[in-house]
Amino acid sequence: MQESTITIQTRDGIALQTWRWAPAGAPRAAVQLQHGLGEHAGRYRRFGEALTAAGYVVYAPDGRGSGRSAAGAYGRWGRDGWPGWVDDVWQLNQHIRTEHPALALGLVGHSMGSFATQQFLLDHSDAVQAAVLLGTSEPAGIAAMLSAEGPVDLSSLNQGFEHRTGFEWLSRDAVEVDKYCADPACGFVPEPFQGLQTLAWAADPAELARVRKDLPILLLSGDADPIAGPGGAAVQLVGQRYRDAGVHDVEVVLYSQARHELLNETNRDEVTARLLAFLDRTLRR
Repeated sequence: MQESTITIQTRDGIALQTWRWAPAGAPRAAVQLQHGLGEHAGRYRRFGEALTAAGYVVYAPDGRGSGRSAAGAYGRWGRDGWPGWVDDVWQLNQHIRTEHPALALGLVGHSMGSFATQQFLLDHSDAVQAAVLLGTSEPAGIAAMLSAEGPVDLSSLNQGFEHRTGFEWLSRDAVEVDKYCADPACGFVPEPFQGLQTLAWAADPAELARVRKDLPILLLSGDADPIAGPGGAAVQLVGQRYRDAGVHDVEVVLYSQARHELLNETNRDEVTARLLAFLDRTLRR
């Protein structure tokens, strides 16, 4: 895997430090990867290696307020707040299109990145050839929870799990949980999201009707993920909303006992293989 860094400028002046992971030969397609809240794109290097080994060129930004882009000010979202998160997806999309105008492009979003992806697709579903939502949920409920006054507190998500670190909800793999806890760029308490109420648009049938009908969408979740609802019910609801909107290639896969970070779970090889099979089917046909 060939690793380099590019910089993407946001509309409100933030320099997003973005990993570019490339295969040894000419890429067959491109993947844009959006990480979640309280983490950074460097945690996806192992997944990037799997993607580049399969012939994909990968772009993985440290989002605003995250990783190298935060410059130490973790959880500070900038002037544009949540709408800026969503527009950042578009800015990187356009950069990838400039570098690889002939390649099919898939968008993979995890957790908060999956919510940015859901909102992004309302306006830009024609800008990607496939979308994957990892560790996702029903967006209106998430918008309400994270729009509450005061700092964002996710500690309640660990209820029902063992309390060794407080982050057991992320994965059954204790080694991966410990890596997260030891990483100073993970687990920070962010400032409140400005403009997050716009995420609720992604639950509106009239808005979802604007998503193009031939866009393949894959939703992957653990059925023990606390944001997925009991048994993954909230993920199933998201998938059904896309089907009700007329999108005809929607697949929902729930993994028994798996928690939030599927790419860091004990069955991550199975998850990675399923995701690669979907990308091969939709981007390389």
